[in-house]
Amino acid sequence: MDTQTRHALKQDKLARAAKSSASWVGEHRTGVLRWVIGAGVIVVLGVAALAWWNVRTSAADLALGQAIDLYNAPLAEPGEPPEKGTYTTAEARATEANREFVAVAHNFQWLPEAAKAEYFAGVTYAELGENAQAETELKAAAGASSRNLANLARYALAGVYHQTNRDSQAIDLYNQLIAKPSETVSASVAQLALADLYVAEGKQNQARALWGKIKDANQDTAAATIAQQKLTARQ
Repeated sequence: MDTQTRHALKQDKLARAAKSSASWVGEHRTGVLRWVIGAGVIVVLGVAALAWWNVRTSAADLALGQAIDLYNAPLAEPGEPPEKGTYTTAEARATEANREFVAVAHNFQWLPEAAKAEYFAGVTYAELGENAQAETELKAAAGASSRNLANLARYALAGVYHQTNRDSQAIDLYNQLIAKPSETVSASVAQLALADLYVAEGKQNQARALWGKIKDANQDTAAATIAQQKLTARQ
């Protein structure tokens, strides 16, 4: 078979295939249109959802950042009139920052920034002595998917439990943190806090045992130095 003949046959097959495809589309025009429209709608919805997510995430990040800046605002020097952007007392600063953190947590639910705002809301509630609200916010933040954030919330929550005479619950949380530490709350940090709680309960022997363990397991670290100092102070 010469080249010209093969080319002609190939062209004929392509023409028949195209005709067959066109015929199938014609017969199933309604179904094809529905599929095309459906696929188009899915793409549009996907793009819209992504755009909405990006806008909301940016807004949440901005709002949280502004609240943190407020929480870190400087305090006025004693006896000096407060300058713009400063607060006369830590309580006044915590009160305003708390209001902003609560708003972020409420306005941006289901976003990661909301869980962070819950943590800071809990911390500021605790600073203001509003322990019930602090517990609620910190428990919510403790359920965050990020272990770093969840552990920070558990650590703060243990402090609230201790302040409200629920040391057994505080001890449980510290032991959880020791078993599953994170970058934000190391095992030694949780152990030091637990040892301080034992001292507050009058359990000196348990505190000493824990300091000894910290010192031996964390040589040449700040935690080991603190543990050694506490052991020396109680000899």
